[in-house]
Order: sequence, then C-alpha cells, then structure tokens
Amino acid sequence: GQYSRPRLFVLPTMSGAVRKAVLVDGCRIPFNLSGTVYQKDLGVELAQKSLKGLMTKTAMDPALVDYVLYGTVIQEPKTSNIAREASINSGFPSNVPGHTVTQACISANQCFTTGAEKILSGQADVVVAGGCETFSDVPIRFSRPVRQRLIKAPKAMKKGAAGLLGLTKGLKMKDLAPEAPAIANYTTGEVMGHSADRLSARFGVSRADQDAFSLRSHHNAAAATEAGLYEDEIVRTNGITSENNIKGGSTMEKLQSLKPAFIKPHGTVTAGNASALTDGASAMLMMNEARALELGYTPKSILRSWAYVACDPFEDLLLGPTYAIAKVLKEMNLSIADIGVIEIHEAFAGQVLSNLVAMESKKFADDHLDGFHIGELPMDKINTLGGSLSLGHPFGATGGRLVTTASNRMVRGEGKYALIAACADGGIGHACILERYGDN
Repeated sequence: GQYSRPRLFVLPTMSGAVRKAVLVDGCRIPFNLSGTVYQKDLGVELAQKSLKGLMTKTAMDPALVDYVLYGTVIQEPKTSNIAREASINSGFPSNVPGHTVTQACISANQCFTTGAEKILSGQADVVVAGGCETFSDVPIRFSRPVRQRLIKAPKAMKKGAAGLLGLTKGLKMKDLAPEAPAIANYTTGEVMGHSADRLSARFGVSRADQDAFSLRSHHNAAAATEAGLYEDEIVRTNGITSENNIKGGSTMEKLQSLKPAFIKPHGTVTAGNASALTDGASAMLMMNEARALELGYTPKSILRSWAYVACDPFEDLLLGPTYAIAKVLKEMNLSIADIGVIEIHEAFAGQVLSNLVAMESKKFADDHLDGFHIGELPMDKINTLGGSLSLGHPFGATGGRLVTTASNRMVRGEGKYALIAACADGGIGHACILERYGDN
C-alpha cells in the first residue's frame, strides 16, 4: 500500500482565524434489501429523501448551503450528476452547485473529506455530503455488438431493408443477451467475494470466525435498534423507519448451514457472512466551525485526519483499511488505546477479521507498514451497534452511516476520538479520525 500525501487538520485564514471542518449532523433513510421497500424508487429519488430528511432534521435553509457532494456507484445515465439532480429536486436553490463522486464503497467518505477540503481551503462554509445506491433499478444494457449496430442503424435505414439486414451480419446468439452491471473487478476479473475468500485463507480466518462475527453484527444491530439508538439517525421514509436486513434471531447453526458462495465447495464466504445488496441513502451537514456556531448549531464532531491508500488489487484488494489506519494514527500521533469508537465497514466478515489480524501482526507491520505496529483493536469498541453485514450496504451511502454513527457514539460518551475505516473495490482503502466536539 502507498501512503497518500499528509493532510492538514486545520487551516488558518488570511485573517489568522483557524478553520475547522465539523459535522453538524447526519442521517440516513432506512437501509433495506433491494427489491423490497424501495423497488419502485429511482436512485435519485432515494437521494432526495435523504437530502430532504437532513434539511428537515437540522432545520437548515438549503439556500445557505455552498456546495453539495454526493456519491453513487452504479450510475443511472439519466442522472449521471446525481448530486445536482437530487439537490435541485429537493428544494435546494438552482444556484447551489454540486458534483457526484464515485469511489466504490467509500464514495460517501470521499464526499465527506472533499467537503472538508473545501471548508478548510475557504471555498465553502456549508457543505452537504452523502451518497445513495439502488440495486432495485440498475441500468441493464444491450451487449456491445448490439450497441454498435444500433448506433449505425440510422445510417443503415437509409439503405432500406438491405441496410438493416446488413447490421445483423456477424451477430451471435449470445450477443442478444442483456448485460447487467459487472460485479467483477475490471483489472483483475475477480469478484470481491472471491478475493475475500482468498484473503481469509491467507490470514487464517476460519469459516467459524466469520460466521461468529456476522452473528455478532446482527445481534448488535438488533439490540441497538430495540434500544432506540438509531432513532436519531434514521429519517422516516415511505412511512417506515425499520430496516429489514437485520436478523436478530439468527444463530450459528443457521449461518453454518449455508453453502460457500464463491469458492466451491470449500470456500468460507457465504451469503450469511457477506453484506447483502441493499438500497439506501445518507446525508451529512458539514460546516466551518465558526459558521456552525454563528447559525446556532452545536457540532457533533471535528474531522481531524484522513487518508486514502492504494493496494495491489490482485492480492490486497480488501486490505486497504490496515494501511489507511496506520497512516492516520501516525499523522495524529495516536495509538489504538486513544481511540474510543471504531466503525469499520463490513463488506465481508472475513475482510474485517483479516484486517484485524494484519494490524495485530508485528511481522506485517515490519514488512508493510515501515515498522508502525497498530496492534490489537478491542472488539468491544468495534461496530457495537452493528455494521454493514446486518444493517446492509448501499455502496454509495455506507460512508455517511459510518460517520454519523461514530459521531453519535462519541456524543453519547464513548470516547474523545473515533476511527472510521473502509475498503473499496480496486484496492483502495480509507480511514479517518474524528474528534468529539467540545473536547478540543
């Protein structure tokens, strides 16, 4: 993994005042399995629900927003700049600009940190960031041979029947099959689940380990929901606040009965210890600290450090969090003992556990992290309210959930610093450190 260039935590203005990027608040619409609650909604409509929910929750005037950053992965061509289309159809004035980010599963994280960069550089005082994803309505295309002929069709039609007949020359039956969005990595040709299976084997993470971690995620999410700990994050949408991927009644016996999903018959990744296809959207309100206080808000957290790293997509596709966590801890001169809250994206149970093994390994630190030994991450600080395995994983939206949940956990007194980390397709990794507002 390669370290990114060091980031500035705060930036002084020309007047000498220090600018700080703070999270005022965040929210998400309920995350639900694809093909269920939101099967009639377009991705842009899910985005609108999150943006309207955020403005209502915070009583924020959209006219005071300087910029909108919004992430999505599987893009609908009609709304390629979904940030613009969603915001302008959510009551934001037409003079509020916005652009769309796609960086696989960390798209919303990138929106959050790019928003911070705008704030710290003085280009914006108020930024809305977030992301959405729908798997209930994905763009399904004709095959490339058919597309090429359709592009030529207007010209061929001028030649009559002979011209149209000529377009069919060379077409094969398989060319007539529709193409769904690719699930395999473009560079490696490997699906992420297959990579997670290999990574788990490499780091000695067993099937039982993965099933136990997945079970923990579901039980934590069910308990948190029952205790009302997500009431401050979820905005009522389509008449509900419930999330239907959480399986509080799941057992090890049920999980262990599932067959391998990728490497058959002896693989360890199953439908039970991998995140499910999910529809959802999230949104975050960010400001320069001075602007937030001027408008009467009490921020929840301050973004202190962040990093994006790149790993070998063939062997380390899902190992980015380890490299990124080392980077931000080093920059902040902190150790894991200083961190009170940890939120790690759970793409696969094996991916999380493999990263935990790597971070605990002194040999891995010597071989790959220039000797910086992260150490053991305490399980009682990790994803205590559930994670992507149980809550679901709408690709473009998960980052907003991680940031909002981590901030709320700190507000409830779980610690001064929160560590957020996530992997992304292509071998990209992200981590950031938040500080509870009022402790600085």
